[in-house]
Amino acid sequence: MHATDGGRDPEGHPPTKGALRASGARERILEAAYSLFSRHGIRLVGIDAIISEADVAKATLYHHFPSKDALVLAFLDLREQRWTYGWLKAEAERTAADPADRAVAVFDALDAWFHRPDYEGCSFINTLLEIADRDDPIHEATVRHLAAVRGVVERFAEQAAVKDARETAYQVQILMMGAIVSASRGDLDAARRARSLVVSLLAGSR
Repeated sequence: MHATDGGRDPEGHPPTKGALRASGARERILEAAYSLFSRHGIRLVGIDAIISEADVAKATLYHHFPSKDALVLAFLDLREQRWTYGWLKAEAERTAADPADRAVAVFDALDAWFHRPDYEGCSFINTLLEIADRDDPIHEATVRHLAAVRGVVERFAEQAAVKDARETAYQVQILMMGAIVSASRGDLDAARRARSLVVSLLAGSR
């Protein structure tokens, strides 16, 4: 999940100590950004806060990430790895023994997430709302990351044997996003409410 693991280079040689130190600095910066952006959004978090959290020099940050936008894009990539695939997809597959139940299991996963004390909302939705310009590279990246979430749901819809998995995935994602926003306003039972709608949607789509 991390940007680098400090392992061997493509030629198979161990990295130098200097390379390991550089690798560690980049990881600390990205981890700091991940923590701050996830909790506070990208607009409210400045470079100085990330530098302080990562305990690096400003020059070190700009060596690894030439701009804040570059760091935001790296954060979104890491969020997709961790949240979309490492958590949401994996959790639905873990809890639903029958693949046909995985689209519904997504909402069981969301329900557990909403009730966690560290629930921070969806970074993709938050970033999409913060960057309204559709031509902005960050906005475009966020759209792609949301499409990746829908791709996971589409695969689950196929496993549920619906007639039109693509259309069903769009509909399920709308319910997912609505539940996430509702949870952010304080409705922690939003996923349970949406779950019953998904069950009916899938049944009517077969």
